[in-house]
Amino acid sequence: MRPHVDQRQAQVLALVRARGSVRVADLAQELGVSPVTLRRDIEAMAARGEIRRMHGVISRVEGGRAGGASAAARESAPAPAGAGASVEDGEGAAAGAAGLVIGMVVPTTEYYYADVVRGAREVVEARGARLTVGLTRYLPGEDRTQADRLLSTGADGLLLTPNWDAGSPGPGEGAWTAELPVPTVLVERWAPPGHPAAALDRVASDHAHGAATAVQHLVERGHRRIALASRATPTTPRLRAGYEAAVAALGLEPAPPWPAAGPDPLSDAELFARTLEYLCEAVTAGGVSAALIHSDTDAIMLIPRLQARGVRVPEDLAVITYDDEVAGLADVPLSAVAPAKHEVGARAAGLLLGRLTARGGEGPRQHVELLPRLTIRS
Repeated sequence: MRPHVDQRQAQVLALVRARGSVRVADLAQELGVSPVTLRRDIEAMAARGEIRRMHGVISRVEGGRAGGASAAARESAPAPAGAGASVEDGEGAAAGAAGLVIGMVVPTTEYYYADVVRGAREVVEARGARLTVGLTRYLPGEDRTQADRLLSTGADGLLLTPNWDAGSPGPGEGAWTAELPVPTVLVERWAPPGHPAAALDRVASDHAHGAATAVQHLVERGHRRIALASRATPTTPRLRAGYEAAVAALGLEPAPPWPAAGPDPLSDAELFARTLEYLCEAVTAGGVSAALIHSDTDAIMLIPRLQARGVRVPEDLAVITYDDEVAGLADVPLSAVAPAKHEVGARAAGLLLGRLTARGGEGPRQHVELLPRLTIRS
């Protein structure tokens, strides 16, 4: 039977004091516990001031090794912050982030998240740390599986993009993210006040501001009835919130409502066809003269089909896309709103490294929102 948590933590301190230093991986094997469980113990002990946690090896602070200070000298010396153990870099890396391992869980390393991962990697590697990535492909429960896997292989902190359909957790969802044993930063995700994950650091794009920026630009071009066309993604709720707020604030005429979802899920082809029908009807019967379309790929596919149905772009329907991954590559380059994806990854990585190296470890948690930028293409 595994020892009770209090007994196990007492064993950890006793072994460290007896041996001077112990590798965390070796200690987990010796105690017969998983690295994740031992990391939880280390986190709790650090919170009580018993150890200082950094990376790889836990060791006695000073005086306990052969050739160290005498017992009398140790008794007369001021005690360091925390008790008699500290967690040091087992690879002998330089002070700071060198040698740290950052785990990053994202749905994919393609399209939107390619730039997010690139931004994080550049910051991590510039600080002498290493980035490891787990992919979820939006599969249910896979985000937790990947987080546990990265922790079991030595991640000191996590950059986490959970599979929350609306970008934020539903009732009873996602509480596990607040119970992870290492510092964690949410990336392009957010949690409502009162949810356990709301207390985590997070860095995200302000998609609502991006949508409102697009609406405001279209109003400046003389449009008074503007539609939002977006298939259901984690970004959509924030886009719709910003779009609706801008429509209300600018006193615009509302566009026809988006068609209600039926009882059965639709295929991608059916969703695309529904978007096409909505836009055709909105222009020909609903008085809509402009649209914000999420995403670029949908817009590029929709435009020739709209024109085949007699809806001219931009004469009948001015289009701004959201994401700006490939909008500039359309046969007629499209104006687009671009979230600061690279900077989101970079800021999140910098925030997490700050926590791990103690420069930001004791400071207030941060909720950082970066504003997307509108690029106008003629």
